[in-house]
Amino acid sequence: AMDTVTESDMAIAMAQAGGMGIVHRNMDIGKQVEEVRKVKRFVSAMVVNPITIHPDASLQEALDLMANYNISGIPVTEQNGKLVGILTNRDVRFADNPEQPVKELMTKENLITAENKVGREEAKKLLHKNRIEKLLIVDKDYKCTGLVTVKDIEKAILNPMACKDNKERLRVGAAVGTGTSGYDRALALADCDLDAVCVDTAHGHS
Repeated sequence: AMDTVTESDMAIAMAQAGGMGIVHRNMDIGKQVEEVRKVKRFVSAMVVNPITIHPDASLQEALDLMANYNISGIPVTEQNGKLVGILTNRDVRFADNPEQPVKELMTKENLITAENKVGREEAKKLLHKNRIEKLLIVDKDYKCTGLVTVKDIEKAILNPMACKDNKERLRVGAAVGTGTSGYDRALALADCDLDAVCVDTAHGHS
């Protein structure tokens, strides 16, 4: 966990090659958690609990989310999680009012969805048949629970030796220190499905 070497970009490259990066701890807890989340969201058979946005949110809020998480589309959901649309780059490409609500821009007709249990091959067929890049996953109450993208399927095919967890996400670890601060950091990291914790100390006996 050498300081300033392994962050999300390095960890992603290592996991794609079959290894596992340890994100260093020379940053505040929030930043380290975000670096881990970037790795876990980079590629998976299905993005579980994807980033979503409310229909009353502004275009600027949507653009900020897309930039922060490096994504090209966001499921649009009500407060209770019910899917009402999807906002993609195509929807916002020529929009010029940052205050315009998402509900006026989103695609809401003829949404292509699948149930939670959909497999990769079935998802590929649906994506191809409907000429779409994102397949929305919903439960019996039409709440958005996941997202399958063409990009993630392509990444999985290109990196057959990638080190992944049981949800097809890249594996990543993170360094923590000793003492109370290290414990607090480990708890925060555990909430983002970290795969391994490395106790980083100059003296192994201390």
